[in-house]
Amino acid sequence: MAENGAVKIVRCAIYTRKSTTENMQGDFTSLDAQRESSESYIKSQQHQGWVLLKETYDDCGLSGAHTDRPALQKLLQDIRDKKIDCVVVYKVDRLSRSLSDFVKVLQFFEEQQVTFVSITQHFNTNTSMGRLTLNILLSFAQFEREIISERTKDKMSAARKKGKWAGGLPGLGYEVDKPTKKLIINPKEAEVIRRMFQLYLEGNSYRKIALLLTAEGFRTKKYPCRKRNQGGVIFRNTNIQLILKNATYMGKIRYEDKLYDGLHEGIVTPEVFNQVQEKMKANCRVPGTSTHRKFPGLLTGLFRCTSCKCSMCHTYARGRNKNFNYRYYVCLYSIKHEWKGCPTKSVVASAIESKCLEFVIQLTKDQRLTAEDWPKLPLEKQSAILKELVKGIEYDGLKGKLWIELNGAFKKHEFDLPLDLLKKRLPNLPRMAYEHEPHIRKQLLLAHQIRGMLADGKAKDLQQIAGWLNLSKQRLEQVTNLLFLSPAVQEEIIFGDSVQLCDMTERTLRPLAAELDWAKQAVSWQAILPTPYVKPS
Repeated sequence: MAENGAVKIVRCAIYTRKSTTENMQGDFTSLDAQRESSESYIKSQQHQGWVLLKETYDDCGLSGAHTDRPALQKLLQDIRDKKIDCVVVYKVDRLSRSLSDFVKVLQFFEEQQVTFVSITQHFNTNTSMGRLTLNILLSFAQFEREIISERTKDKMSAARKKGKWAGGLPGLGYEVDKPTKKLIINPKEAEVIRRMFQLYLEGNSYRKIALLLTAEGFRTKKYPCRKRNQGGVIFRNTNIQLILKNATYMGKIRYEDKLYDGLHEGIVTPEVFNQVQEKMKANCRVPGTSTHRKFPGLLTGLFRCTSCKCSMCHTYARGRNKNFNYRYYVCLYSIKHEWKGCPTKSVVASAIESKCLEFVIQLTKDQRLTAEDWPKLPLEKQSAILKELVKGIEYDGLKGKLWIELNGAFKKHEFDLPLDLLKKRLPNLPRMAYEHEPHIRKQLLLAHQIRGMLADGKAKDLQQIAGWLNLSKQRLEQVTNLLFLSPAVQEEIIFGDSVQLCDMTERTLRPLAAELDWAKQAVSWQAILPTPYVKPS
């Protein structure tokens, strides 16, 4: 009752749930029955001020084992927004079958001062006895769910060991015979499977097979659904690999890493299937044996191509100066499909990184991105800061649009960024200088190390060190000639700006090292030193 004697309005919301979608096509479903009973109960409490809200909260085909349900999440959000005073359900297990989840939801209701009512199990959540009764009922609901799960697993295990199809969507090449619930061969799709196995035995890679099948007009299996069709897309490397590994195509059923004779007919013979497995095993790369060096970028893990819905990976190409690499972000889809179909294809890394930093600074005003020591931070630290601020970056080269989504926000910020601007390399911005030490600095430090080894007697002579390093004695003599540079020049090489030094080589400094006058060396050094990098406006 309100203080003036009037009845206080209690806004009631009804939550309904059904685990499966069976029998949901009729005029009166299980959800309708739950709602009707709950509405009748609310009407019986009108004298207490109970009023039914028009908003509905119905989850169909979703298990109560978790709380990741759209209607339930909407209900919880409306409670946060102070739109609901009471939640009514038909039974406790409609809200949750997990004891831990239900306790959390119940605590949330108490924090928000929301009453919880189950119309078939009478209790009051405001009393200790009511909460005890509720927990006991929920424990039995969770026990029932676990028993059902164990029975289902045992049934599927027995079916697979007998070679029966245990359900689910059939793979390419098969259909499910509804009366017998067995797999039967789809003749047209089976030809695609046989061709796939034959192409691999002929020495074609996954990528090549995917391109050939796509060019011939073949697509993955299409599954008609009520909301939208699934499948029916072009083949990718992973599709080919999974099909070639699937023992179902030789008439077997795999369960717990064991093969059982299936009741269905195989599309390829066991001999062909085993030949493919041996070839795949021979072609498999052993982890840790690859000599390919990872080359991460600032936007690695964040940058995606909107047109292809695919990641943009960071890579590089050697320039004429082998001490410097030109970096790019390349669409993985365009790589796998021979640069066809993607309007973006690739963008220059320095250009896109510069623009993304500029836009993120506008959105966040984060002082770490504008600090003077930002360019000197290691790549790992820069990347960690950026991922702390940004959730994802997408780019569409056809529209010339860039989208940035910040962490903690549900909005994508759009920016105009023509593709032409991302095809040009930014002058004097060698990112390699930030990621790796300049080559000339490494050579000078090596020269000092060689001198120290000779002075300490750790090496007999320069020839011995050359053997250790697998270099010629003449090359080591060229490197050690850097020690003839003046102390001031050596200090600038070791502690100077990496960007200015990234293109400098030992050959460039040979005339300087041959000059005995250190004053003249200083003048010549300033002449060959590149101008400091200035960020374009």
